[in-house]
Amino acid sequence: MSKTAKDIVRSFYETDLIHDAEALSKYLHPEIELYWNSSFGFNKRGFEDIKTMFSQMALSFETFRCEISHLIAEGDTVTIRYTYFAKTIEDPDKEEAIAHFIAIWELKDSKLYKGYQISQQGDNTPESMMSFMSK
Repeated sequence: MSKTAKDIVRSFYETDLIHDAEALSKYLHPEIELYWNSSFGFNKRGFEDIKTMFSQMALSFETFRCEISHLIAEGDTVTIRYTYFAKTIEDPDKEEAIAHFIAIWELKDSKLYKGYQISQQGDNTPESMMSFMSK
C-alpha cells in the first residue's frame, strides 16, 4: 500500500530532522522550493539551503521535535499547522516552543516539492499553547 500525501507530510514532520542525516533526501524533492514568510521577513529556500539550516540547528539543539495540531489534505496538496519544540544544548532540561508554523505543501514524486510557509516565534503562554492542541 502506497503512502498518501498526508502520510508523507506527517512522516516528514515526525522525523528527527537534526539527527537523521538521510531524512531530507528521503522526503524533500531535489528541486524543492520553499517560500517562507516569517516574523523576520520573506525568504525562498532550496534543498541545499534547507539542509544547511537543519545542520546549523543541530549545533544549537539537544532535541528538536514537531507537534502537529492540524493536518488537512486534498490530493497531492497538504496543509499542516504545527509547533517546533527544542531543548538547547545550554539548557537540556527545559523544552520550549521555538516557533509556530502553517505550511501548504505540494508533493511531486511522493516528495515535498513546493511549500508556502508562515511562521512566528514560539509563544509558551498557556492560552497560546492550548490553541495548538489537536481537536
